[in-house]
Amino acid sequence: MKSWIAPFLLATTLTAGAADVPEVVVYKSPYCGCCTEWAKHMVDNGFRIKSVDVEDVPAARAKLGMPERYASCHTARIGNYVIEGHVPAADIKRLLKEKPKAVGLAAPGMPQGSPGMETNHPQPYDTLLVQADGSYQVFAKH
Repeated sequence: MKSWIAPFLLATTLTAGAADVPEVVVYKSPYCGCCTEWAKHMVDNGFRIKSVDVEDVPAARAKLGMPERYASCHTARIGNYVIEGHVPAADIKRLLKEKPKAVGLAAPGMPQGSPGMETNHPQPYDTLLVQADGSYQVFAKH
């Protein structure tokens, strides 16, 4: 266990059943309900979730290599990729299938209508493919 997480650790695992589905480790505040809703969205789409409550999400984000300017309320790791925020499961499945060279995906902020942020008034948002140099390209439009 990484020492930067240990003092604040409370881990919960949610699964869709099979052990062969990809595991997503989610670093989130213990007080954030929308992060839990995003985790449920991921489980509903076939992912295994390990939820790690941390007091300092920005520190977890920095350790994982996601630039702060793409910040949201939670940061996750799946394989060699970092997932920032309320990225739809379909985008993550596409990422894992295509395997582009990148840090990962981000849905900066907390877009209304994204998974875990459902509302009657959704807003358009983009999922960004974030590169190691901090640049990005639009990966998907929602």
